[in-house]
Amino acid sequence: MRNSVKKYLSEKFNRDVVIEIPKERSFGHFATPIAFSLAKELKKSPIIIAENLVKEFVNHSFFAKVEALKGYLNFTLSSDFLSSHANESLIAGENFGRNREKTEKILLEFVSANPTGPLHIGHARGAIYGDTLLKIGRHLGYKIDSEYYINDAGRQINLLGLSIFVIGNIEVLGREMKLPEEFYRGDYIIDLAREALLKFGESIFNDLNHDENISKLSHWGKDEMLIVIKNNLKAVDIEFDKYISEAELYSDWNRSLEKLKNNNGVYEVNGKLLLKSTNGGDDHDRVIVRENGIPTYLAGDIIYHNFKFERDYNKYINIWGADHHGYISRVKSAIDFLGYDSSKLEVLLTQMVSILKDGQPYKMSKRRGNFVLMNDVVDEVGSDPLRFIFASKTPDTSLQFDLNDLMVEDSSNPVYYINYAHARIDSLINKSSFSKSEIRQANLNNISDENRDLLFQALRLPEILEDSFNSRQTQKLADYLKNLASNYHSFYNSSIIIGSNYEKELLKLSLVVANTIRVGLKILGIEAKYRM
Repeated sequence: MRNSVKKYLSEKFNRDVVIEIPKERSFGHFATPIAFSLAKELKKSPIIIAENLVKEFVNHSFFAKVEALKGYLNFTLSSDFLSSHANESLIAGENFGRNREKTEKILLEFVSANPTGPLHIGHARGAIYGDTLLKIGRHLGYKIDSEYYINDAGRQINLLGLSIFVIGNIEVLGREMKLPEEFYRGDYIIDLAREALLKFGESIFNDLNHDENISKLSHWGKDEMLIVIKNNLKAVDIEFDKYISEAELYSDWNRSLEKLKNNNGVYEVNGKLLLKSTNGGDDHDRVIVRENGIPTYLAGDIIYHNFKFERDYNKYINIWGADHHGYISRVKSAIDFLGYDSSKLEVLLTQMVSILKDGQPYKMSKRRGNFVLMNDVVDEVGSDPLRFIFASKTPDTSLQFDLNDLMVEDSSNPVYYINYAHARIDSLINKSSFSKSEIRQANLNNISDENRDLLFQALRLPEILEDSFNSRQTQKLADYLKNLASNYHSFYNSSIIIGSNYEKELLKLSLVVANTIRVGLKILGIEAKYRM
């Protein structure tokens, strides 16, 4: 609807016209400050211009009423216009709000957690936010590829093998062994050690071939943890188009380094090679190759982003944890020195999550440490509530929530409340003596102004999706669905529907609402319920 009105007004005034939603519903469905844009050109007051422009919209099929208010033009949509869009939404069904394919190609990378342990609840936030953004973008017609970057090279992978080796000796075989200063802890390491014993035999834990055994355990353990991670993601309906291995990309390091050197992006100090990351706003230049010739962690990111940009997408979006904030300027500097345009890279950060249960910090049952595991929470509350809570909050602020709030069955639980509206509508349709076909043919021109407002709200899904994606704020879709469900419940409680003179019309309005809820929830990764 908004795009239709915007297109018409832009063509009429031969310029891009801004369309807004008035804060006061009595002011109309849409408003534009076009008179302010014309004031300088026409050398008249915006108030006078707006009042004169009103006359140009008499009997227009889009609008039931056009008014001037303090220089703004306010538009109330006509019944015919709303009814036409209602029919289009029902015909579209699950494709409501889906646009034609856009030409812009986007590479979206998210999660990319080290394969050294199961995903924790912080990873879950980035995973669900990224997947929701992906689903919204694809619904809008963007060509988006999703990618998980596997950090399977370097010290952390060797540490995983060492942890399995040490814990296997102590906890599984009962041997005495000195604990290293740093190693991964948790029940999952014990489980890996037991599986390693079955796969490789006891000899894998012998110290005779210490380095060789740890290397073998490192690579095997990484592959096993990647399976766990994929299962963690699948539990909340997340799958990636590609998994990219850092270790496999390292064979391309020399070529990436040569690009940096050719573009004067590196220099040597005391045997170390530094990236000129201060060119991109970093507080100091960063080491990318140590004195011993071994590349640093940043080198892996450089190789990966060279690989990304060689694939020639129009836009690259990375979703990182907030602790990676300092890497943005470093990576962007590297991209420029690799010969690419770093403005094509957009980095979105997700903040930390803390979980309560009964008002107390959630007990960590599967791993000693400071993390709540993602699969523990999914097992307790399910995928839908977790997906909704993360999609409904802006990712760049810290988040705390109580698991009990996600399980209550009342209006305080948004997933329940939205699903209840959808189930109510299905129940009404089943109670009616009219068939769905008869209901869909009803004319909505004669519904009340209040019900027309509900129809208008239900038809706003396409513009909400565009706004959510363009602003990267998935909470706008979640908030929209909450408000739509709330308004439908109010309509339901204040209306006699079955048996009324306008039964078909009110049921058709309900079908439009239900379709919007169903499509919106699906984009959030949630299947709408028909029974509660």
